[in-house]
Amino acid sequence: MTLPALAALWLALVNLVCFIAFRHDKRAAIAGRRRVPERVFYAMAALGAVPAILIGAKFIRHKTRKQPFRAIVFVIFALQAASVIAWLSLG
Repeated sequence: MTLPALAALWLALVNLVCFIAFRHDKRAAIAGRRRVPERVFYAMAALGAVPAILIGAKFIRHKTRKQPFRAIVFVIFALQAASVIAWLSLG
């Protein structure tokens, strides 16, 4: 399997897992049950799940008003984008 195919598979899996966790956290919040810690979502974002977090926030309507959370996710995305640009410019 090629590197781009492995990367695409990884991103698909990590985003699926994150979206499911996001949905679970929303349901837990409504029911007053134990929640998924934000650091778990930050870790997933760092692993490539920023799209799942942004889509989950929009369609599940979860963590839409929690500004520190959204700001940190956008910082993670900016760092990832800068890393990819730097890596591509070296090659």
